[in-house]
Formats: sequence, C-alpha cells, structure tokens
Amino acid sequence: MSSAGHFHQKSSSERKVVFEYFAPQAENVAVAGTFDDWKPYLHPLHKDRGGKWHVELWLAPGRYEYLFFVDGIWQNDQKPVECIPNPFGTWNCVLKVQS
Repeated sequence: MSSAGHFHQKSSSERKVVFEYFAPQAENVAVAGTFDDWKPYLHPLHKDRGGKWHVELWLAPGRYEYLFFVDGIWQNDQKPVECIPNPFGTWNCVLKVQS
C-alpha cells in the first residue's frame, strides 16, 4: 500500500480499517492518530462524487486514538464511537483493531 509517497508492506496480523468522513464542501480531509504519530499528511482521504471521503489503512491489532483533519481543523468522527479526553481540552476518538 502506498500513502503519500510512503510504501507500507502489510504483515499477516494487520487488519484493513476504513476511515470515512462526509464533508462535501471540504477541500482536504485526512486522518491521523497514534498509529502515525499524529501526522495528518501521511493519510489523506479521497473524495467520491457524493462528498464522502475515505481511505483504507492496514493496522496491527491494538487500541488507537485518532481524529480527522478537515481543512486544517481537527474533527471527531461523525459516527458514534468511543471518545476520551485529550491534553488539549477536547476529545480523541478510539479505535480498537481486533486480532
């Protein structure tokens, strides 16, 4: 899998995770979290004609925190997911990847 010019060889234990965000007016949407050291430029989402953005990532089993980066602003997932407080006074979403 390639992502922003970086190649990633998935291991047999990694699982495909699909991130989706609906923002028809947005210019740029990315996802970042503890799985990539909070670097939103590593995983940009791709927009379909209906305004839904998506990307597939391969992640090892574990618990991750994440947010979407929409036109330069951190946003929570639009789906009902577990969230926990972060040190900045807002919330991070939680993703659990099963083995």
